[in-house]
Amino acid sequence: MNEILGTALITTIIASTIRGTTPILLAALGDAYVERSGQLNLGIEGMMVAGAFSSFAAGLELNSLFYGYMAAVAVGLTLGLVFGILTVTLGVNQIVVGLGLTIFAHSMSSFLHRVIFGNQFPILFGAGGTYEIAYLSRIPILGPAIFNQHWLVYLTFALVPFLYVVMYQTRFGLRVRAIGETPWAADAAGVSVHRIRYGAILLGGLMASLGGAYMALGDLAFFVPDMIMGRGYIAIVVVMLGKWNPVKVCWGALLFGFALALTSALQVAGINVSPDFILMIPYLLVIAALLIFTRATDLPSALGRPYRRGGD
Repeated sequence: MNEILGTALITTIIASTIRGTTPILLAALGDAYVERSGQLNLGIEGMMVAGAFSSFAAGLELNSLFYGYMAAVAVGLTLGLVFGILTVTLGVNQIVVGLGLTIFAHSMSSFLHRVIFGNQFPILFGAGGTYEIAYLSRIPILGPAIFNQHWLVYLTFALVPFLYVVMYQTRFGLRVRAIGETPWAADAAGVSVHRIRYGAILLGGLMASLGGAYMALGDLAFFVPDMIMGRGYIAIVVVMLGKWNPVKVCWGALLFGFALALTSALQVAGINVSPDFILMIPYLLVIAALLIFTRATDLPSALGRPYRRGGD
């Protein structure tokens, strides 16, 4: 009996790790391109909140998960476009714009939630469904945890090798990396710095918003204003730890996903530790990772610096 319970617990932790990793990984994969192109987007948290709320509100109103995800796509692209106009075209400070977007998105989502739903927190029935992959899901321990997940989980992990190839084996990826290091040289070679940066930030906004939509529609089936809980900022840390390499970013996201799963496992197991301390574990891990690894991280030379032709 103890062996069966132990196996079930391991399976549950692995499954929870994958679910916890997915929104962070989605946002981090998009942000890897954003930062590699020389843009620092601190608005990821807000984009995730906006994606979560818009997808849930649209899905509930239209009784359609498809339109819920489409709403998140539209909101993510819109916020990415706003960020691009302010920082790429107008040259406004990227840190100020990113924080402003996060504050705006969080406040607006909370306001609209109160206006539409009042003090109620409705549930979108049908959301959060999983898709079992035949035969593979029967593998002991790992099968039920890995191959019985939401479709967006499969898509997210499939994007890791795809985005790696795009980053390091395509002309677009080469241009993204060149612009993040020496935009003036890329411009001199005929590459449109602004166009590539717009493409990167639109991708980042789209994926961050989908990360929030996954939490609202793919995992929890409801929305509360504080549901993102810093995952956007964790995604930024993951990108820096992974040195903008999608594969390494995936491993970093899995680490934080495991920390999130561990908090739930420790609470369920009834470990005699303060619940507040248990909930702090993922964020303590963020601080520790920053202290240990960031000194060895070489940031893109043009990160956070607007580009003007004829300037630096």
